[in-house]
Amino acid sequence: MYTSYIGKKFLKLYNEKERLNLSAKDFFNTVLFPLFFNDDRHFMHVHGSTFFQKVSEKDIQKGETKHTFRLSRLHKDVADGRLSGSTYVGYAAETTQAVTSGQVSTMKDQVINSEEIYFSWIGHALCLGVEGRYCLLIPNDEILWVLYMGWQSYRKFLNQTPNIKDKEIEFWNTVWLLNVFDNDWNIPNHLNIQTDTSAGETRIRKIVWSQLVYELCRKIPIQMLSAYCYKLDKTNTTLGFMNIYLHEVSTVFEFRDKLFIDKDKTILSDKEISMLSTYFSFYSACQLGTIGLKAMEPAKLRQFMPRGSVAYAQGKDFKFNNQESYQYYQLYKIWITAMLNKTDLLHLAEKTAGALLKFEEEDERGKKVHATISSNIRESKSIVKFIENISELLAKSDLDKDLFKNLVKEVLQMPSDNFPLFITLIRFEYNYQKQ
Repeated sequence: MYTSYIGKKFLKLYNEKERLNLSAKDFFNTVLFPLFFNDDRHFMHVHGSTFFQKVSEKDIQKGETKHTFRLSRLHKDVADGRLSGSTYVGYAAETTQAVTSGQVSTMKDQVINSEEIYFSWIGHALCLGVEGRYCLLIPNDEILWVLYMGWQSYRKFLNQTPNIKDKEIEFWNTVWLLNVFDNDWNIPNHLNIQTDTSAGETRIRKIVWSQLVYELCRKIPIQMLSAYCYKLDKTNTTLGFMNIYLHEVSTVFEFRDKLFIDKDKTILSDKEISMLSTYFSFYSACQLGTIGLKAMEPAKLRQFMPRGSVAYAQGKDFKFNNQESYQYYQLYKIWITAMLNKTDLLHLAEKTAGALLKFEEEDERGKKVHATISSNIRESKSIVKFIENISELLAKSDLDKDLFKNLVKEVLQMPSDNFPLFITLIRFEYNYQKQ
C-alpha cells in the first residue's frame, strides 16, 4: 500500500534529520502513539482499529490506561498476523464477506511484515485532506517534514478547543501546510484556521482541492507533482496516482501578470485567485486523467458560454453589478486566455466586441437587424455557425472587413475545443464594453 511507502520515505528522512535509527514500530511507540492516541481525543480514525474499540475495565492491568491497553492490543494483532484495514491502514477487509473486501488479493502466500504495517500508520498520518474527504499522499520531502512539524500544534489546538471535532489530522495537515506557505515556508506564530458548525458540532473547514493545487504551484518549483489519491471510510475509494501539472496551473498567475502588469493596482492577488472555486469536484477532476489548467475551470464560467457549445452551458449575459462580479470577470478572462495560450486572441476578442457594438449602431431607426446578427455571432455554438454568422455581417456592412477576415482565419486555425472559450471571451468583452 502507498501509505506504507510514504511512511517508509518519511521515517528515513526523520532518522537522517534526527540522527536516529528508529524502526517503524519504534517511531509508532515513541512519536505517533503519544501524540495521536494517548488521549481521549485522537488525531485520526482508522475504521475497526483497536483505537476505535471500547475497553472493558476488567481488561486493564495494573499500571495500564485504556490507551496503552489499546496500543498493546494493536501490537498483538500485528504479531498474530491479523491483516486488514483495521491494522494495516488502507488495506482491504480481513475476509471476503466484509464490506471493504474488494481489495482482497488473489495472490497466495502474501507476505507483509510488521514494519510495513506500522509504516502505513505513519504514511496516512501525513496525508492531505480536501473537501469530499479525499486524501492526497505527496512524496515530497519538504512537504512531509512540514506536515510532521504540525502534529504538536494539532494536539495543542485540540486541547485548547474542547468543542472542535477530533480525528481530522488529514484536514489539519492541509490547513497547516497552507499556513506555512503563507509564512514563506516558516512555522507560523499565528494560525489562520476557519471552522464550520453544523448540528451543534464544530469542525475544521475543509480546504477545496483547487486551493491546495493553486498554492502548491506557487510554492513547489517543479513542473509536475505526483499524488496518490484515496478515501478511507466504511468502504474505501481509490482514485490512484494523479499527475498534477503545476507548471500548467501556474500559467494563470503568469497571464495575470502579463495582462495587468501596467496597472497601478493588481486586479487579482495570488490569494484571491487561489480562493475562487472550480467547476470540477476533486473526484471529477481526477476523472480527467491528470490535473492541469483544464481542471481549474472557474465554477460558474459555463453559465456564460453559448448554449449548446459545451455541456451545461447556459448562454447568460454577464452582469457587472458589484466588485465581486468584476473580480470574476477578470478571473474568467485570465483563465480563458491561459487556456488559449495566446494573448493576441484576447486583443482580437476586445476588437471584435467593439466592432460588434459599432455594427449594431448601424441599425435603422426602430429596427434590430444588425443587433440580431450580432447576437447570433455571440451565441454561435460551433465554428461552422460562427463563420455563417460572420458572413451575414459582412454582407450587411463594410465595417472593418479586415478584422472579421482575420477573425475567421484565427478561428479556423484553433482546435475545436478552444472555440467555445474564445467565443465566450468575445461575449465577456462585449458585455464589459457595453455596460
